[in-house]
Amino acid sequence: MKRTVGIIVLAALFGLTQAQELKCNVQVVSQQVQGSNKQVFETMQEAIFEFMNNKVWTNHVYGTEERIECTLMFNIQEQISADEFRGTLSVQSRRPVFNTNYNTVMMNYMDNDIQFRYIEFEPLEFDPTSHVSNLTSILAYYAYFILGMDYDSFGFEGGSPFFQAAEKIVDNAQNAAEKGWKPFDNTSHKNRYWLVKDILDSDYAPCREFIYRYHRQGLDAMDSKPVESRAGISTDLELLQSVYRKKPDPFMHPMHVLFDAKADEFVNVFSESFPEERARVAAILNEIDQANASKYKVIAEAKN
Repeated sequence: MKRTVGIIVLAALFGLTQAQELKCNVQVVSQQVQGSNKQVFETMQEAIFEFMNNKVWTNHVYGTEERIECTLMFNIQEQISADEFRGTLSVQSRRPVFNTNYNTVMMNYMDNDIQFRYIEFEPLEFDPTSHVSNLTSILAYYAYFILGMDYDSFGFEGGSPFFQAAEKIVDNAQNAAEKGWKPFDNTSHKNRYWLVKDILDSDYAPCREFIYRYHRQGLDAMDSKPVESRAGISTDLELLQSVYRKKPDPFMHPMHVLFDAKADEFVNVFSESFPEERARVAAILNEIDQANASKYKVIAEAKN
């Protein structure tokens, strides 16, 4: 579970070392596409798998057991032409909790703006300095975002270099015809542009501080100090409350991304807490995450 934090030189952008940081499961689902060559989707799945798992993403050396577990599931809904496809992408990543067999979800995100060209058997090529392929730009973007979330959980703002690498991909794609890269592509801010722009915005810094404190000082210490760890997390939730009350923008996309990954886990963590702590936590969560209020009722109603 080692991660080097602090200032990270992204020499891997230029392929200087071998690291194999990701252990990425890839699924390409194509049931909605009728009357086409199904073999192309199997080849596509294999090509994406090789791209995600064999490409160098950092300048750090990872042991096999340290590779970040993640899943990409493409749901291809339409084959626009012989080599152009449209659909959605579900992205999930996980990280182990210290001294346990438990993996906590770091990211559970749905991207509805997936459109790309794929020519069977052509190699997938990515250039960090320009937008050469929408498919590889999407893949690299989420590889860096997954790394950013993971590193943020081991050191305060430790994922910044990776988020910045994802932001560079967004900047390179501003002239792309496909949706998802530009600020006006989605009226609710739910796209790749806003996801990385907001996570790097100083107004959302308390969210990133929460990610670090929740994982490193909370979950990772839960095995040896469960009472103290829960107490710390209950206090750390006030970081999210401060963002919610400040409302940096009407959509607060990073908050929703966090709750999509953590709502069920919050219930599990605090269901065994003291009544006063459960009541305080439930009140905060009900205020800042009303979409999951029905789940948080379990915290308030739990019995010791």
